[in-house]
Amino acid sequence: MQFRSAGPRGLGIAVLTVVAVGLLAGCGQSPPPAAPPAPAVTVANPVRKVVSETDEFVGRFIAVDAVEVRARVSGYLDAVHFTDGQLVKQGDLLFTIDRRPFETTLAQAKANLAQAKANLAFTETDLNRAQQLVRDKTITEQTFDQRIQAKRVAEANVAAQEAAVQQAELDLTFTELRAPVSGRIGDRRVSPGNLVTGGVTGNTTLLATIVSTDPIRFEFTIDEASFIRYQRLAKEGVDSISSRDHQAPVLLRLIDEKAFSHKGRMDFIDNVVDKSSGTIRGRAEFDNAGGLFTPGVFARIQVPAAKPGEALLVPDVAIGSEQVRKFVYVVGDDNVAKPKYVVLGQLVDGLRVIREGLSPDDRVVVNGVARIRPMMKVTPQPQGAPAPGPSAAAPAK
Repeated sequence: MQFRSAGPRGLGIAVLTVVAVGLLAGCGQSPPPAAPPAPAVTVANPVRKVVSETDEFVGRFIAVDAVEVRARVSGYLDAVHFTDGQLVKQGDLLFTIDRRPFETTLAQAKANLAQAKANLAFTETDLNRAQQLVRDKTITEQTFDQRIQAKRVAEANVAAQEAAVQQAELDLTFTELRAPVSGRIGDRRVSPGNLVTGGVTGNTTLLATIVSTDPIRFEFTIDEASFIRYQRLAKEGVDSISSRDHQAPVLLRLIDEKAFSHKGRMDFIDNVVDKSSGTIRGRAEFDNAGGLFTPGVFARIQVPAAKPGEALLVPDVAIGSEQVRKFVYVVGDDNVAKPKYVVLGQLVDGLRVIREGLSPDDRVVVNGVARIRPMMKVTPQPQGAPAPGPSAAAPAK
């Protein structure tokens, strides 16, 4: 068998073929990608602080005085003396009913009284004459008794007519309807010229309503368990809203406010617990000189719930939610973030009180919570420490 030499060209092709096979073999054995670095988080111990623990309840404002303005006498409405929705003072004139029929009735009552007094004067004179005549045996004892009876009837008639005059004067006074309390009046329900039904029956005409504005009350309900706890605090001398002898201080905020900035005091706690709801009614009073609070508006009230004591606090951003449970991430010595379930308290100076679940030595993740998951390894950085700078690039080989 004979072989021909391939020459330089054939040798080059063979070398390229070997190199190509080596490259293909190397592609199938590439090294695995590097694991991502552990995320950097900021950790800090819970803040220790003496706080007064509080509870919050939802309620609504009610007026101290609320009055329906109704007429005491019937007649045609003559004039309205206020603007709808204005503030009125006690005694201000609100409505006027046509006075003329009542003035006529008063004049007639006074005339009847004058007639009764004249009749009484005559019977008194007649009785005085009869006393001498009966001693002289000029008239009989029966006639004398009749004159005594006539005088007594005349006296009773004078008393009746005096009462009629007083009633007529009252009815004339009732034609002017004045504000019984100071406050804000609503809109008028009846226009001038309409017949107004007055009296003490249930079908009287409603003319307007007035609600007092300053001070104002805030009414809310307390659950039975909290009420029992407040009673125990009151026995220990703590300012408790269940104390009936001391007006405990409370705070309030409106629905568009973030802080409890309005100060007030408890002024009433009910004497029975509602059997259907298991709650008891409480009430606080607030100054309202500026008219900010309006009856019927909802708000939240903050009441003292325990003795002042040391508590652990963490930033609100460090708290996560798992359905109805709350938790914080705690980093151990192995730099693994583990969730700890906690019971939250109120917000104090921007920090959230942790009632249960934390210890003072726990390293809580206060920044970077969104970047980690349970049982993930992290790179903890103490709060307040400078952030680590970027690492130098490795020299190219």
